[in-house]
Amino acid sequence: MQIQPKYFEKSQYIETLNGNKVSKSSILCGIMNIRLHGKTIIKPGVIVRGDLASVNIGRLSIISENTVIRPSSKKFKGSLVYFPQNIGDHVLVGEGCVISAASIGSNVYIGNNCIISKRCILKDCCIIADNTILPPDTVVPPFTYYSGTPGVYKEDLPDCIEQFQKEYTTSLYESFLPNTPASKGISTPSKLSTTTIT
Repeated sequence: MQIQPKYFEKSQYIETLNGNKVSKSSILCGIMNIRLHGKTIIKPGVIVRGDLASVNIGRLSIISENTVIRPSSKKFKGSLVYFPQNIGDHVLVGEGCVISAASIGSNVYIGNNCIISKRCILKDCCIIADNTILPPDTVVPPFTYYSGTPGVYKEDLPDCIEQFQKEYTTSLYESFLPNTPASKGISTPSKLSTTTIT
């Protein structure tokens, strides 16, 4: 799958040894409780609330601008208890979302401006359309498409969605590149030629 390169300012991102690219304008609270499993992109304005409970985000997942990742909670004996949150591999979360799901499987697409409420469970290979609000405790089965306010089942998805999502997130990661003089259209000579004048 061919995707046009998207360039970012290298000075605005931290790149880890296992290929995570984390925007310096994102907020990772409780960083010791946040685990990125490799080649994950965290874009500007993202807030990850690892101070509430542990957050695990799988490989080749992308969290888009201004999204909040917040572990799920439940009242227990008069106090609020937070649960660890797991997000699988090859997950794309769109811009401006609030994600409070208990767990999100692998190969999942969540559109822009979605609210995934407390204790929701999204199984593998599902799609949540833009502007969808999933009520608390919703379980989204694998290979299904949900949309609406509140979000409800719309249709089944074909088996190929798994391979498509893997290729799509891999292509997005590979095309997310640091700005270089060449990417800005400035040519730089690879060697300086020397001329002898006689």
